[in-house]
Amino acid sequence: MRHFAEHGFENARVGDMADSLGIAKGSIFQHFGSKNGLFFEVYKQAVRSLPSYLDAPAEVLQRGFWDVLRYWLERTEHLVHEDWIPYRVSLLGNHGTDLALKRQINRFLLTEDPYGTIAFVRLGLNRGELRSDVDQEMIVSMLDWTMERFQDALLTEELDPGLFHRHGKSAEKKQARIAQFVELLRSAIGPRASKP
Repeated sequence: MRHFAEHGFENARVGDMADSLGIAKGSIFQHFGSKNGLFFEVYKQAVRSLPSYLDAPAEVLQRGFWDVLRYWLERTEHLVHEDWIPYRVSLLGNHGTDLALKRQINRFLLTEDPYGTIAFVRLGLNRGELRSDVDQEMIVSMLDWTMERFQDALLTEELDPGLFHRHGKSAEKKQARIAQFVELLRSAIGPRASKP
């Protein structure tokens, strides 16, 4: 995982990994079939090691869906500081692999749901915090797509503070963007206000 994270998918060399492990290169190919097969197993291990939505602290879970969402957005920087290796591997899998491998990754994400998005959406539905007139799978997909891109944007801003050209302190800007994102998402999948 570390080798892929440090070198990227294209520049990672199976021979270098075998050397660092003290095994024959052929052993890796015998077990995983190809570099793609090895990366796919590494990718699965990486995303399984990242926290799921329902891993939020109990007091946050008790406050509900939107507070859990906000909690993880506010902790996005942990992906760079505490979980940079699995996060980097997940980025490579999502953005730096060929179409055949991406297809495998998408199937895995749909069948295994490593981030627990389905259970998280069910929590929101059961608490009446999400629209019941929208297909659950649509809400899950929308949440996966938007959260991934927004977290990437938050991290990009942290790594390149000049990316967003606005005034104010970085922490204040981050909080404002998180609040805006949550409000926009709530307007899309939150319950409709009843008409008078």
